[in-house]
Amino acid sequence: MRYPAWIRQHLAALRALLVLTVVLGVVYPLAVFAVAQIPGLKHRADGSTVSLHGRTAGSAIIGQSFTDKDGDPLKQYFQSRPSNAGDGYDPTATAASNLGPEDIVDTLPDPKLLAAGKEDENAAQSLLTQVCERSKDVGDLEGVSGARPFCTPGGVGAVLAVFGHRTTDGTVPHPTRVVSLNEEQGVVKAPFVATYKGVPVELARYGEDYAKGLVVPIKGDAPAKPAVPADAVTASGSGLDPHISPAYAALQVNRVAKARGITPGQVKRLVEDNTDGRDLGFMGEPRVNVLKLNIALDRKYPARG
Repeated sequence: MRYPAWIRQHLAALRALLVLTVVLGVVYPLAVFAVAQIPGLKHRADGSTVSLHGRTAGSAIIGQSFTDKDGDPLKQYFQSRPSNAGDGYDPTATAASNLGPEDIVDTLPDPKLLAAGKEDENAAQSLLTQVCERSKDVGDLEGVSGARPFCTPGGVGAVLAVFGHRTTDGTVPHPTRVVSLNEEQGVVKAPFVATYKGVPVELARYGEDYAKGLVVPIKGDAPAKPAVPADAVTASGSGLDPHISPAYAALQVNRVAKARGITPGQVKRLVEDNTDGRDLGFMGEPRVNVLKLNIALDRKYPARG
């Protein structure tokens, strides 16, 4: 019996649906699951979880914060690098800031809202100011200088708007007015430099347009190689990086040792034990897994209550 064409088409579609459902909805997932149970792969397939005292403390491949309820660093733990994933290390919102090296001018907050104890949702820090603020905070926490090129002592981007006649090379050799773009009047008392080419430097005023000025970053006298490493002040592309550099780990050793009542040498040995070398001996850089290191600390040298 020959069915009409439209019935044959529907039957063919139904057969294709059933076959693809079995192959892709049953056979393929089971095959992938079976492969994931192979020794050497099972731990990764299960999320590379790390346990402490019988409880899952996190994943070795997903970073996390080690802060208190107010967001302040817990001094007995090594700190991870910054994260722009959600509110920080949110696996459901993995992301970078998408800010580039030319993002150096802040969108200043309304001082009236600040005076009222409110947050200005329209305000935004530039990438430069984020780096400067983080560097200052890390420096204060670790007891070292947080100074960085192109940063003010107060922890914002050292950037001026220079007004005056521009020459053919784009410079302003004889400024008529100079404004510190990232330092707001009413928020800071004085600009990071008093004068620029003999012209007094003004603090920026909320709502004033400085677009006609020449934007000039000021390098300052901070060392070319800051005491605070780059990974301590910049987030990773995913926002979930579980590692820090050996240099950033070394910076934190004394603080952690003091908080736990042990010697820096004891902490350094655990750092070395949790430092991974270059992949295959030549790819990437040595790195320290922060979660594994902190768990090793809790196991061997529990923090004092």
